[in-house]
Amino acid sequence: MTYVLNRLLSVILTLFLITLVTFAVTNILPGDVAMMIMGTQSNPAALEGLRQSLGLNDPLLVQYGNWIGGLLTGDWGTSLIFKKPIAELLAQKAVASAIIVVMSMTIALALAVPLGVWAAVHRDKWQDTVSSSTALMGVSLPDFFWGIVMILVFARWLGWFPSSGIVEPSEDFLGSLRYAFLPSLALGLGLMAHLTRMTRSTMTGILGQEFIRVARAKGLRESTVIWRYALANAIGPVITIAGLQIGYLFGSIIVMESLFGYTGMGWLTYQALLNRDLPLIQATVFVIAAVVMITNLLVDLLYVLIDPRVKLG
Repeated sequence: MTYVLNRLLSVILTLFLITLVTFAVTNILPGDVAMMIMGTQSNPAALEGLRQSLGLNDPLLVQYGNWIGGLLTGDWGTSLIFKKPIAELLAQKAVASAIIVVMSMTIALALAVPLGVWAAVHRDKWQDTVSSSTALMGVSLPDFFWGIVMILVFARWLGWFPSSGIVEPSEDFLGSLRYAFLPSLALGLGLMAHLTRMTRSTMTGILGQEFIRVARAKGLRESTVIWRYALANAIGPVITIAGLQIGYLFGSIIVMESLFGYTGMGWLTYQALLNRDLPLIQATVFVIAAVVMITNLLVDLLYVLIDPRVKLG
C-alpha cells in the first residue's frame, strides 16, 4: 500500500510539473490568439474585448490559477475553433483514439512475442536472422510509411478496409473497429519491432538459466519448457516496455490519425496546435500525459501479478 501511495504522489507531482511546462510553453508561442480568431482586419476595440473575455490580459499567475481551477472542477473551457466544451470534445475523441491504442498494442504483442520466442529458441540460426531483420526493418521505417503501405495494399488494391474516416463507437462499434484497423496495424508494426527485440533478449537470458536445464532434464516437453516456464519468466520486462511505449503511441497517433483522416485525439491535438487553440492545446496535452502516467502505474502493479517474486516495497 505504501508503494502505491508513493507512486500516486509521484504521478500527481509529475502532472503538476507538466501543467507548469504546458502553460509556460503555450503562452510563449508566437502570435495573438485574439487576432487569429477574429482576423488581422478586426476592429481594435473588438480585439481588446475578446482578449478581456478570454482572460488574456490577466497576469500569467492568475491565468494559470484559473486554468488549474477549471481542471479540478471539470470546467475545462470552450474550444476556440470548435466552439464546443473541451470536456465534451475530449470525451468523444478519447474513446476513438483508445480503440487505436488498444488495437495497436494487441497487434504488436501478438506478433512480437511469437517472433521473439522463435528467434531466441533458434538463436544464431536463420530463424533468428529472419526475426531480427524483420524487427530492424520495423524500427528503421517511420510509422507514416507503414500507414501509406496499409492504404495502398488493404484499401486501394484489396479494398478490404476504408482508407480514411471514422465511425463513432457509440453508433456502430464493429464499424469503428473496421475504420481503426489500418492505423492500428501501421502503429502496431512499428511497435512490434521494439517488443520483438526485447522478447528475444529476455528469452535468450532465461533459456540459459539453471531451472530451464533442470526442466529439460526431467523430460518435460520442449513446448512446455519454452511457453510455460521460459516465457512466463521473460514476459514481465516485455509488458513493462509495452507500458512505456504508450507514450510513443500517443506521439505517433497524431501523425497517423491525420494521415488516415481519423478524427480522434491525435487529430484534435493537431488541429489545436495548427489553430493555436490554447485551451484545447493545454487540455489535450494534460490528458495525454495523465493517461501515460496512469498506464505506467497500472503496468507496475500488473508486474506483481505476472511475477509473484516481485514485491511492492
